[in-house]
Amino acid sequence: MRWWKTRYRCRNDECDRATFTDRIREVPARRRTTTRLRTQIGRDIGENARSVAEVAAAAGVSWPTAHAAFVEHAEQVLTAPTPVRVLGIDETRRGKPRWVRDATGRRWVRVDPWDTGFVDISGDQGLLGQVEGRTTAAVTSWLTTQSEAFRNSITHVAIDPAAAYAAAATAVLPNAQVVVDHFHLVKLAGDAVTAVRRRVTFDARGRRGRKQDPEWANRRRLLTSRERLSDKSFARMWNDLIDHDTTGQILTAYIAKEQLRHLLAAARDNADTHEVRARLYAFYTWCADADLPELTRLATTIEAWWPAILAFIDTGITNARTEGLNRLVKQVKRVACGFRNTENSRRRIRFHCTRTQRASIQQFHC
Repeated sequence: MRWWKTRYRCRNDECDRATFTDRIREVPARRRTTTRLRTQIGRDIGENARSVAEVAAAAGVSWPTAHAAFVEHAEQVLTAPTPVRVLGIDETRRGKPRWVRDATGRRWVRVDPWDTGFVDISGDQGLLGQVEGRTTAAVTSWLTTQSEAFRNSITHVAIDPAAAYAAAATAVLPNAQVVVDHFHLVKLAGDAVTAVRRRVTFDARGRRGRKQDPEWANRRRLLTSRERLSDKSFARMWNDLIDHDTTGQILTAYIAKEQLRHLLAAARDNADTHEVRARLYAFYTWCADADLPELTRLATTIEAWWPAILAFIDTGITNARTEGLNRLVKQVKRVACGFRNTENSRRRIRFHCTRTQRASIQQFHC
């Protein structure tokens, strides 16, 4: 539908406006598109996660018009974050690394773009906001811009083992306790097993692992938890490494990984304090007796983060919801094909990462 708006001119020389046009509720002044069309464009971009260029082409409007419609639609929905009890912090990459000139213009500096996201783990607000960078200063700047009631309401902060995030949470949030996500700890143990396997293979054969090498053929089983392996598969891995790895270092690292998993499983088993201490002592003793640099480094990391690990065992809080929203963040970045304006990117990402909660709330009110 096309509507020809009539422009009128006032003949009074003292009139300030001089000209004016027709206007109705669906077509306000200085608008060439209807409110209904702009609302539909905003929903197609936000709710359906479609690119602005695709929706603009389908509606027959320009890219700025379609994006402005989405901004209007998003501002009606997105509000300032309300106080939360458990805050999740994690980073996502915002593009490929680039090389740029430094301030003096003499040297090339590698720029690795990252965005840090803040997620409501205990509630249904989804992604609360984003900030550029993954440093202590970046996290501190976002937290200080929030209200004092927001900061005081946070009791726990779930993070991966990142010293920058832990330092910011300790400095800005007076009532918060840092909780380390157990998934990243198990990954560190798996990385230690992989490092031992590669080192043993290179020392024995002078090359990287190949298909005919038993330790390389069992690399997946080494990273799989014991309860997920069948008895036959576990026996095959164990016997192959016993027969071909004379040093026994690979199985030693595998046992250390399983002992760390057994320690973290105390959160699921509701183990008491004495049981937790016994499992921790068994893990430390095994790593110390093994005298492997990879296991020593792993045990040192666990010791450094033990207060946050103990908080996970006591509360069972994880960063799973934050990791799930990271997947949506990456999906929006792929659909948008790279926003150059970081404000537009953050608005789009936050809108998409909270639309599931909004849809359920609207359905409930209906």
